[in-house]
Amino acid sequence: MELRDYQDIAARELFEGAEKLLAHSEPKKLVFKAPTGSGKTVTVAEFLKRLADDAQGHMPLSFIWAAPRQLHDQSKEKLESYYADSHALKCSSFEDLNDRCIEENEILFFNWESIRQENNIYIHENEQDNNLSSILDRTREAGREIVLIIDESHYHAQAETSLGLLKMINPKLTIEVSATPVLNDPDKVIVVDIDDVRKEAVIKKAVSLNPGFKNAIERSRVSSTLSDSTDEIVLREALAKREELAKHYKEAGVEINPLLLVQLPDRRGQTEDEMLRGIERILKDKHNISVANGKLGFYLSEDKRNREHVEEQNNPVEVLIFKQAIALGWDCPRAQVLALFREWKSVNFSIQTVGRIMRMPEPERGAYYSDDVLNYAYVYTNIEDIEIDDDVAGRYVTIHTSVRSKDYKPLKLPSVHRLRQRERTRLAPRFIEIFLEQAKEYDDKKGLAKSIKTKGQKVEPRLITDWKAKNIDALKDTKIEGSEHVTNSSGRDLQRLFDYFARESLSPQYYPEDRSVGRVKESIYRFFRDQVGIDYATHFSDVINIALSEENRGHIRSVLDAAKLAYQAETEKRDTKLVQEDWEVPEFMTFGKDHKELKAGNSIMQPFFYDYAWKPEEHFIEELKRSKDILWWFKNGSRDATYFAVEYKENGKTAPFYVDFIVKMKNGSIGLFDTKSGRTITDSKDKCKGLKSYITAENKSGRKVFGGIVANTDDTHFDGRWMLYEGDGHDLQPGNFEGWSEVEL
Repeated sequence: MELRDYQDIAARELFEGAEKLLAHSEPKKLVFKAPTGSGKTVTVAEFLKRLADDAQGHMPLSFIWAAPRQLHDQSKEKLESYYADSHALKCSSFEDLNDRCIEENEILFFNWESIRQENNIYIHENEQDNNLSSILDRTREAGREIVLIIDESHYHAQAETSLGLLKMINPKLTIEVSATPVLNDPDKVIVVDIDDVRKEAVIKKAVSLNPGFKNAIERSRVSSTLSDSTDEIVLREALAKREELAKHYKEAGVEINPLLLVQLPDRRGQTEDEMLRGIERILKDKHNISVANGKLGFYLSEDKRNREHVEEQNNPVEVLIFKQAIALGWDCPRAQVLALFREWKSVNFSIQTVGRIMRMPEPERGAYYSDDVLNYAYVYTNIEDIEIDDDVAGRYVTIHTSVRSKDYKPLKLPSVHRLRQRERTRLAPRFIEIFLEQAKEYDDKKGLAKSIKTKGQKVEPRLITDWKAKNIDALKDTKIEGSEHVTNSSGRDLQRLFDYFARESLSPQYYPEDRSVGRVKESIYRFFRDQVGIDYATHFSDVINIALSEENRGHIRSVLDAAKLAYQAETEKRDTKLVQEDWEVPEFMTFGKDHKELKAGNSIMQPFFYDYAWKPEEHFIEELKRSKDILWWFKNGSRDATYFAVEYKENGKTAPFYVDFIVKMKNGSIGLFDTKSGRTITDSKDKCKGLKSYITAENKSGRKVFGGIVANTDDTHFDGRWMLYEGDGHDLQPGNFEGWSEVEL
């Protein structure tokens, strides 16, 4: 499985942090915080693999993985799949343990709640001496330390009974994994930032709460009595959004049938069955959605109708009714709309529930859809009050929606955005081509093929045999090498030697993860096939014997080193690559509770919401509102292709410059303005040059474009004159408005 950039970085940071903590004599705690939907389990799986591979850095390790409800089974399946090829770690349940202990690099998975139950055989003494305490004792007697991973730790890590279980396990290192960890004096915290996850388009840009529902949560205050009328409004709006998304997927040529999740409410004077029948009746009678026609499914403990294969992208089920059980472990990326009737009892639960609609349905794309409506998740509810902790959910949940005016006419304004660059620490397929090029250039263009010997080459693995040490303390900084040659090596032995060579050749620039190792091996295979004439597929032992022989391995390593340097130089150059596309004002925008509504009649987005942190921008908006010659204006964002940007150069590298305001005048011209104040004026020389170049080019093409940097003569209260700078930035001086003109709009 290919790791994302943020997963690779987090795995490396976890590994480095764990190595340092394991070096201490006393127990330590490491916390891993990552957003819901970011792939925490895969990240931890890679980290544990690296920890297991580093046998020299610490004592032998055995692992315990504890998770709530049935999540441990799902985690076990994921890790087994991840280790299927490498066999780096063994994944086991209690009944799988050999000799009633946890082996080195073995992970024991168990359900945290069930093991705490009074009658659990793995807690109490039993005739088989097979309780958890005895298992741990035998594991430690074998010379292994215990590493405990607590998945979704916020559910149980601080409960009194849990603390007792933790004391009994007494791990050398505890790793708490959660999107919302309860931080209690951890020794190290590793955090995956949600923006880093969004850069790779793994999760939705945001969750929009009641869009098109006239901001019911804060302004309309829809009743929470769950009357028939409000139930019907919620279902009607949620279904309409699902239908809209289905239409947009079809227009985009993507075969995805978006799923609406309907969460059953708590009991409020009527039985759960009565409420369920009421929802079913509304769906069937008013929307033609039923079990019979295959459009309605259930994810309830006692009812799993139409549940099978519901995760498939084009499954016909349009609505799935569930309760709390769906909040953990279930993965259905096509789920994109949530109708919420259940009262959210805690922030943690709410985030886990919302997490079911946070995943992008096609994360392998590595980029968001050009149709922005598909990049969001949507929640509809008639609950009156939802308290959301800013630190936990403030960047997930949006409660305001702005919609583009229906009178908008397409601009087709050229804009740039950066392609994601993810090959700084890993090898892409391009490395293979670079290696082949370097092979031809090797030894003053003599070529690698002519520099190596192909006849009679043989590599013989060596084993350590009969080795003894009388003084263990004297072994520090020594190297123990095998001396016994294996003359009749098996194909498996040869392949193991070759794999080790490939991994070792990646350092120090690149971490030896599986994908990069594969690129190195494929490079050598291709070289022998294309330039030597020996096909690995039919003569793999010949290839390995020739490549790893004493006479040839130095030549192979030299070409690999040269290829790594050339690849590194090329990726650094590609890091500045920008893509140009025609830009349009987005159809809608969503905002969290840190944004407030501002009356702005000539804004193209209505209603208009602003951030209190926008100081000069907020005051410039007042200037825009006063103009009678402006048709509309748009407050720009600062990320990806959703927002408008021009190209500029900073320190010799190209970058996107997201101009603050795009203004459409009644005479058809377009104004581009970026607000600055104080020191930011003098820091914008490169951006000025890029903006001026863009405006000049657009005017040459026949489009009427003007604008530049705008600043107020009073950068404290912003009640002075607004000035416009249209130059290339070379003459910008702090506090000097010479050469500027007064803004006339």
